Amino acid sequence: MLYHRWDITPRRAIALQRELASRVRIEPIRGPVRTVAGVDCAFAAGGARIVAAAVLCDTATLGVIATAHVEQPCRFPYVPGLLSFREAPAVIAAVERLTDRPDLLMCDGQGMAHPRRLGLACHVGLWLDLPTIGTAKSRLCGEHKPVGNNRRCRVQLRHKNEVIGAVLRTRTGVKPLYVSVGHRATLDDAVRWTLRCARKYRLAEPVRQAHMLVTSLSRKDR
Repeated sequence: MLYHRWDITPRRAIALQRELASRVRIEPIRGPVRTVAGVDCAFAAGGARIVAAAVLCDTATLGVIATAHVEQPCRFPYVPGLLSFREAPAVIAAVERLTDRPDLLMCDGQGMAHPRRLGLACHVGLWLDLPTIGTAKSRLCGEHKPVGNNRRCRVQLRHKNEVIGAVLRTRTGVKPLYVSVGHRATLDDAVRWTLRCARKYRLAEPVRQAHMLVTSLSRKDR
């Protein structure tokens, strides 16, 4: 498992990202995946506090098994490309509060589809040593060809001559997701599990449930 200090400068954070990116393992997900957790976070109190939620689901039914959330002071400044240093501590704490450790973790954010190959899903996956997938609603970097309009259509997301993810249509006629490896998974795993968990909506159900929970929690502080 990974441990490091979070109270560092942006310059040190960039160097740490480059160091940690080499530890990300791209490998097939091993063992049965009976549970999958989705995580999301939001900001409250004018951005001074961060709320993170984790929702554990059964992979067969996508029914919710357990939920957990945390609220913490936001200690890292907003710096594009360094969002994991702002969000990961709360996300990790929320996952650790779940009653059971998930077999797979899905983040509302980037994995390797990041300029330095260390988005939120990679950072959290390394810290928790869990198979982790990044499912982002928008592109952070890279280029891709047009993606087909039907569910399951996908194209490669490339950056600096490297495949860093997939642009995946989870619903016909709906904007695609930017899917990438977080840790201990392959890109094919990431695409397959995203589709398997996005049966009715654009977002994978565990992530959608986490988004609804964290949105509700953050609104209470307004």
